[in-house]
Amino acid sequence: MKKIITFALMAMVAVSAGAAKKKVAAKDKNKPVFTVIKENPITSIKDQNRSGTCWDYSTLSFFEAEILKATGKTYDLEESFVANKTYMERAIQVVRYHGDCQFSQGGSAEDVLATMKTHGIIPQGIMPFPGSLYGDSLNNFNEFFSLLEPYVAAIAKSDAKKISNQWKAGLQGILDAYLGKCPEKFTFEGKEYTPKTFVKSLGIDLNDYVSITSYTHHPFYTAFAVEVQDNWRFPLSYNLPMAEMMQVIDNAIEQGYTIAWGGDVSEPGFTRQGLAYAVDTKKTESLAGSDMAKWLKLTAEKKKNIIDSLGCTVPEIVATQELRQERFDNWELTDDHGMLIYGTAKDQNGKEYYMVKNSWGETGTYKGIWYMTKTFIAANTMDFLVNKKAIPAEIRKKLGI
Repeated sequence: MKKIITFALMAMVAVSAGAAKKKVAAKDKNKPVFTVIKENPITSIKDQNRSGTCWDYSTLSFFEAEILKATGKTYDLEESFVANKTYMERAIQVVRYHGDCQFSQGGSAEDVLATMKTHGIIPQGIMPFPGSLYGDSLNNFNEFFSLLEPYVAAIAKSDAKKISNQWKAGLQGILDAYLGKCPEKFTFEGKEYTPKTFVKSLGIDLNDYVSITSYTHHPFYTAFAVEVQDNWRFPLSYNLPMAEMMQVIDNAIEQGYTIAWGGDVSEPGFTRQGLAYAVDTKKTESLAGSDMAKWLKLTAEKKKNIIDSLGCTVPEIVATQELRQERFDNWELTDDHGMLIYGTAKDQNGKEYYMVKNSWGETGTYKGIWYMTKTFIAANTMDFLVNKKAIPAEIRKKLGI
């Protein structure tokens, strides 16, 4: 009897183990297996840590890739230099508007381009390592901006009939204390530079870069300033139909260029593990064996778990021009992150993705790289910076560039 019970228990364990293996195998089927189609050279993964400077990291990564393509040389450009110059210039604008505009950590690709044009740039290693001035190992803007924001607000909202320029000296002191002073001169690889002479030595033309977007509230093939708060410099973006916007990205990658992308990563299909899908929630809740009423009651975490379990088989929306406009107008489509698109890949089902460099360190399944479907990019792009030479000739002609 004991033997029978023992064998029975062993059989049950074996069945349970087999069932567990089937579950793992079933889940693994949904894990994407990528084949690279085109991968352009990029520089190393950086970590913005606890700072809202994705715009800074992603755009400098873009220029590092541009330099690499143009000259074959690898540079690591200094984010703190750009942040120091940008936050001062943004504060000046806020004061000029008497506080009727936003002062924040965020920004756009234009901030980097404008800084390089106006002030130049420097390599890493000249200014203090991020976070080192206040005893941290990487950027941590919690204390920094808790001082900076009220300081700017106090000046901008002052009741004074006249203010002096001395507030700028005070603000510069805070910037220098947390980011480090921007050098007027420095030595790099045995040669003395200023930031302006250094940028001229990098082998790129800063007039080659243009911004692209796609919305219907402005005429196509014209340029306008995308109406988001972090676009505070009001740079103009060329407005293309969605299909041509995507054509620019594809052509750029094919020709060996990268793209400084800005868009929305707050969607449930953007995972912290390195994947991004434009999830069709109606079809997803059906596949999850739930009706819409039940789906809507699920917590965000449970919805995320279902989406993760479906992996590369998760159903996606059809990205359309109309949907882009609707989501922009109702505040669903936001500009909450900047990243670098540098390649294309496909999964085992033939679905195509963009390979995207992030600035959160070597995190996630792919060590700091995200695979974002073409549908996700089409649906969630706010705007992007690209070398105008990477734009197809027929589109350049339409834009007059």
